[in-house]
Amino acid sequence: MKCAIMQPTYFPWLGYFSLIDSVDKFVILDNVKLEKHSWQTRNRIKTSNGESFLTIPTHAPKGRLDTLINETPLATETNWRDKHLKGIYLAYLKSKYFKDIYKFIGKLIYFDTDNLSEYTTNIIRKISHNIGIKTEFIISSRMDNIKGRKDEKLVNICKLLKCNTYYSPQGSAAYIEREIPGGAFSKNKITLKYQNYVHPIYPQLWGNFLPFMGIVDLLFNCGLKKSLGIIRSGKKPEIDYNKFRTTHKIKYTK
Repeated sequence: MKCAIMQPTYFPWLGYFSLIDSVDKFVILDNVKLEKHSWQTRNRIKTSNGESFLTIPTHAPKGRLDTLINETPLATETNWRDKHLKGIYLAYLKSKYFKDIYKFIGKLIYFDTDNLSEYTTNIIRKISHNIGIKTEFIISSRMDNIKGRKDEKLVNICKLLKCNTYYSPQGSAAYIEREIPGGAFSKNKITLKYQNYVHPIYPQLWGNFLPFMGIVDLLFNCGLKKSLGIIRSGKKPEIDYNKFRTTHKIKYTK
């Protein structure tokens, strides 16, 4: 059984959905701290003037250092939803699939909740379903008895779900591999593999291709039916952690 664990983000990039599509169970890790200026609350669209950020304003009732994602309320004193949809309208009005996708994205943006985790999780799950991803979703804040920090917490989630293979984004190697090869995964005999994703090029508005946009860019330009095939075209064989540590020359503190 394969699983991946990621924090919920706002209209994630293609590699995020590739990770979801690569596993049997995908855990949305929402009972961790909210990070200021992170992908948890923002992402990019491509406009006639280049990339532009859409950012969700939030509050931190316990302060930025102690508020968890699933405890974070969305700001209600500004009309940010209107602004986001207007920005998307202006950026993608001339796109091939504008009519169908604009209605779909509008429903996601106006999803009725004041909670950040519920809001971004709904976006991730609805887009996944509509492009054809069949992976089971699990919300970490609804799980019991999750203990530990960093990679130990991820390992405990894998154990609870009876997953024997963990797929990780490469960026997580910084803390997984900090002390020993494979971190807590190797100590617990859970196979650790790193995602190997090469961003695909697809038809795009406004000049030269810009990678790493939020998935709305792909949806408007290529439509729901073609999007999963394009996402899958960027997937390469996962890298075993033993090979990863040699090719990336990781140094350990122990």
